[in-house]
Amino acid sequence: MDIRSMRYFVAIVDHGSLTRAAEVACVAQPALSQQLAALEAEYGVPLVHRGPKGVKPTEAGKTLYRHARTILKQVESAGADVRAAGAGVSGAVAIGLPTTAAAAFGMPLIRAVRERYPQVRLQLFESMSGYISELLNNNRLDFAILFRDTPSRAIEPEALASESLYLIGNLPESTGARRRRPAGAGRGTIALKQLAGVPLALPSGSQGLREVLERNFAQAGVAPNVVADLDSLSCLLATAREGLACTILPASAVNPSDAAMPTRLILPELRRTLSLCWPRALPRTRAAEAVAEILREIVAARIAQGGSLKPAPGMPDAVPE
Repeated sequence: MDIRSMRYFVAIVDHGSLTRAAEVACVAQPALSQQLAALEAEYGVPLVHRGPKGVKPTEAGKTLYRHARTILKQVESAGADVRAAGAGVSGAVAIGLPTTAAAAFGMPLIRAVRERYPQVRLQLFESMSGYISELLNNNRLDFAILFRDTPSRAIEPEALASESLYLIGNLPESTGARRRRPAGAGRGTIALKQLAGVPLALPSGSQGLREVLERNFAQAGVAPNVVADLDSLSCLLATAREGLACTILPASAVNPSDAAMPTRLILPELRRTLSLCWPRALPRTRAAEAVAEILREIVAARIAQGGSLKPAPGMPDAVPE
């Protein structure tokens, strides 16, 4: 298996189609099919499932895909480092941002990278954290922001900040929380135990936020009444806005134009940690380190502003000027 074969196989898996992969790789489809057949003969196992809707990798194919991605990234990094030696920072940097993090940091990051490192080509993937984690595990990203603080075999997290979680939306009258909310206040509070029975729309179980919530609900002995699993920030907010169910999100997720939407701090306070997560299998390129440093600066500046972001556990409370 050579580098060219790796590129062809990665293109097939990425696009799920031999025809589309051939177009992207600028090679005739019969030649691409022959390369795939040669790989399957070399390893002695099927690497893809062929069907009317395209091709999908087998378990063996997924394993080869992860390794091929890693090797191609290392080859690309080596070339970028050689070209950058003695020159400015350059090269492609692929990062993943969950939707709430993208709303807060995406544009400031793009502006700063363009200003400081015009030779860096930023590739930004915005999605729910579960999909971002999948991209990171498959070595498709240089790094990502994830809501986790524990390392794994594949990921090394670096805590950047933490933020409180709020109940968003109108509560049933039976909870009594609305009456205790100060008149005219933009935000009130609610005890975690009062959420028993409250209809909730939450991200699905594969998302970092859901894991944080389930852990805290279990510790409090409260069974969450989840009526919808929505992996869409806009749908979560719309569901709360229309009174269909409440949701739980950081305050930064709520648009200032939604100031009239009830937003209550949950007590005891629930917090999630924002971490810069690096894939252990990939080298950290000079360009990736430069972009990561900009992101650290942006987050530190937000903490210093005294908004919803706070230092992560173990971080100093004060941010040096």
